[in-house]
Amino acid sequence: MKKYFLILFAALPLILSGCVESARYSPEEIKAFPQPMQEKIKHGEIAAGMTHQQVRYAWGAPNTINILTPSEEGKYREEWIYTKIGGFFKTQLIFVDGKLMHIVTNEPGVIKK
Repeated sequence: MKKYFLILFAALPLILSGCVESARYSPEEIKAFPQPMQEKIKHGEIAAGMTHQQVRYAWGAPNTINILTPSEEGKYREEWIYTKIGGFFKTQLIFVDGKLMHIVTNEPGVIKK
């Protein structure tokens, strides 16, 4: 019994992090993007200026999508929210006219320096 508990405890971080992810795109789907963008997608990274589709390829679908009030200039805005580990880590992405403009997160390592 103790042995099974130890195995479960050791595997818990892998289970919670979703260690096995299938690709969210095929090489054919991203080949039209500039090479630096393809590399970001392949490494599961996001950056300001990405489109909705590029973010979906890199991170998959968000947990929540909220339509925000238009900007002062009348531009369409959306908020995408990604959560991990029962909502402990939260990343908020703000898109303006279909382009990622703001990333707000409490998850370490999401914003690359």
